[in-house]
Amino acid sequence: MLLVRPPRQPCAILDRQGIPNRETNGATPLIEGIDEQGMNGKGRFRIIARDMATMARRGVLHTRRGPVQTPAFMPVGTQATVKSLTPEEVRATGSEIVLANTYHLFLRPGLEVLETVGGLHAFMGWDGPILTDSGGFQVYSLAQLRDVTERGVRFRSHIDGSLRELTPEIVIELQMLFGSDVLMPLDDVVGFSESDERQQEAMARTHRWLQRSLHRFQELTAAFAEEKRPLLFGIVQGGFDPSRRVESAHFVASLPVDGLAIGGLSVGEPKDLLYAMLDATAGELPDDRPRYLMGVGAPDDLWRAVAYGIDLFDCVLPTRLARHGALFTPTGRVDITGARFRLHTSPVDETCDCYTCRRFSAAYLHHLFRARELLGYRLATIHNVRFLQRQMETMRRAIEEGTFAAHMERFLSSYEASTALTSSDRLVNG
Repeated sequence: MLLVRPPRQPCAILDRQGIPNRETNGATPLIEGIDEQGMNGKGRFRIIARDMATMARRGVLHTRRGPVQTPAFMPVGTQATVKSLTPEEVRATGSEIVLANTYHLFLRPGLEVLETVGGLHAFMGWDGPILTDSGGFQVYSLAQLRDVTERGVRFRSHIDGSLRELTPEIVIELQMLFGSDVLMPLDDVVGFSESDERQQEAMARTHRWLQRSLHRFQELTAAFAEEKRPLLFGIVQGGFDPSRRVESAHFVASLPVDGLAIGGLSVGEPKDLLYAMLDATAGELPDDRPRYLMGVGAPDDLWRAVAYGIDLFDCVLPTRLARHGALFTPTGRVDITGARFRLHTSPVDETCDCYTCRRFSAAYLHHLFRARELLGYRLATIHNVRFLQRQMETMRRAIEEGTFAAHMERFLSSYEASTALTSSDRLVNG
């Protein structure tokens, strides 16, 4: 099924650039038709500064809709909205790029609506870059019935039970029609409890699907001028075996993708295992392309992952917690519904410059949540997203100044990470 029509007018052909000379550990060779030197992210990602004590780096990712300063956190707009916020409010938090999800948009509002209104940016009123996840995680976590084959995934919609199909090619075509600025390929996602054999199978299939995705992406973008071309990232899988993680990192890095994502984490594993897999993977990724840790967004996790050299993050955690009255502060999460805030006349975080903390007391937020007023959810969401963006701003500045390690130690020593939620909280809907 052809979803994407070729461009109507010719554009400049992509610049020819070589791919990194990395071993693939005996991985499957490229499928016929992939242009090994026709695209990569070298010219679209620039490292500005490095921290000498850690692997942290400060960079800029250039997308066709503007630059993204890294390290960066992407608020999740799963269904074309960062829940409860307008695009202007999202921008005011310091967010430069948001994430939407192919699975959800495919099911609702659907392709016909998005084509009619002129694409995802026009539909949601956001003029900045958008990264769209492929939907592999949602199929794994939400679908009532799914059948994973070499062709792709057949599943029943969680909305109406209708039978649907996603293949690597269809996922790329959908994202091109959405007008996405950063595309993610379909991957075979498995949970922490899956067998070692299933994890190995999922990694190998993810690699083969990536080759098909890349081939289709190159077909659809061959006539794009470089500065107008969207980006395609590859996804590293491998389950919870360090050697598989290394193998997958080498394979994905051998392909001419624009960025490298680390997937298959935050699926139920303990946090110490998450960090172990991150440690096994991050150092194997090439230095010249952005690194994206999918589905991780707790403040303490962001600091630690940036120390491993990660550049991009997304997670529904800040928005989901906000709607339940859990707010980030420099000393950890607080429950704004607690009685101690009933007469608290100061902001929930006196160090915060967000709209919520500049205008309202913690007592007012407490009242809104106790009364179940919708404004409470909005104000809490503004605060949590701004809190994370302030952390990213601090990280970027600290890397430039050579003080990242000291800032990280200071933050982690004061931030009391709650044990109420674990790394399994890669929630499916922001």
